[in-house]
Amino acid sequence: MRAVMRMLALGLLLFTSACSSGSSATTSSSASSGGGGSSSSGATSGSGEVVIGGSRPIKLVVPDSYDGTKAVPLVILLHGYSASGFVQEAYFKLTAQAEKHGFLYAIPEGTEDAGGLKFWNASDACCNFGKIDVDDSAYLTSVIDEIKKAYNVDAKRVHFIGHSNGGFMSFRMACDHADVVASIVSLAGAMPSDPRTCKATEPVSVLHIHGDADATVVYEGGKFSSASYPSARESVLQWSKLNACAATPDTSLPSIDLEMKLAGAETTVERFGDCKPGGAAELWTIAKGGHLPSLSPEFAPRAIEFLLSHPKP
Repeated sequence: MRAVMRMLALGLLLFTSACSSGSSATTSSSASSGGGGSSSSGATSGSGEVVIGGSRPIKLVVPDSYDGTKAVPLVILLHGYSASGFVQEAYFKLTAQAEKHGFLYAIPEGTEDAGGLKFWNASDACCNFGKIDVDDSAYLTSVIDEIKKAYNVDAKRVHFIGHSNGGFMSFRMACDHADVVASIVSLAGAMPSDPRTCKATEPVSVLHIHGDADATVVYEGGKFSSASYPSARESVLQWSKLNACAATPDTSLPSIDLEMKLAGAETTVERFGDCKPGGAAELWTIAKGGHLPSLSPEFAPRAIEFLLSHPKP
């Protein structure tokens, strides 16, 4: 329960960050559509944000370069427990990347629990603590389908990125819908503790980023209530096996700087090579990094570079 309370505090910290970031979570213009698939104008031209998604509306950032004539990637952001899509975007700051690289950028919302805190029903460990009957795997798949009906999405380039509970959920989407998801980035999430629950039917490229001083989702693995989750390394090892990668990673790659409050290039990179086509497995460890790292300007472009450079074959 103490771990849960720490996660509640995380949401408040993220909210403070979002408020201080001003308008970084929004683009210059917006339009609304109904609960169906398409909007009146967003499906044919790029112009800011479009709200779609029926009873659980999402926000979709459409880059100015989008004109519907060319299939473009879709990147989906999943917020942490007790946060929101607005808050998570203010933390990750991916909207500028959507404009730069010309991808559709979806920002869905989790379900509110009894305490009014948003969550994703990602695994037995995280974070449906109220045991609410919600199938977020099916919901997010329906969101992808709806966007594909309204926009020209490249089916080989559908990607997820999430923090904490959103990282757990990104792993689940890779397991449940490997035929749809090309790649994921998880920050401070984890796989299910039982590898047999991952039913991936084909390779997915996976990047997991985790601080080794994370006291909420512990780097070495831990437990929420009565359910456990594996370590950061074990989470990546599961995918190195699913993707039939090399047994040991390349640890000779240069370190990078993802944490502004830590001096130097504090993040080590481990990459499992020789994977099946369409598969990758990497672990980036933020030395002395916590659950809510002060992300450097390198984070967003590096995370997006990983996603976009790993399409389906």
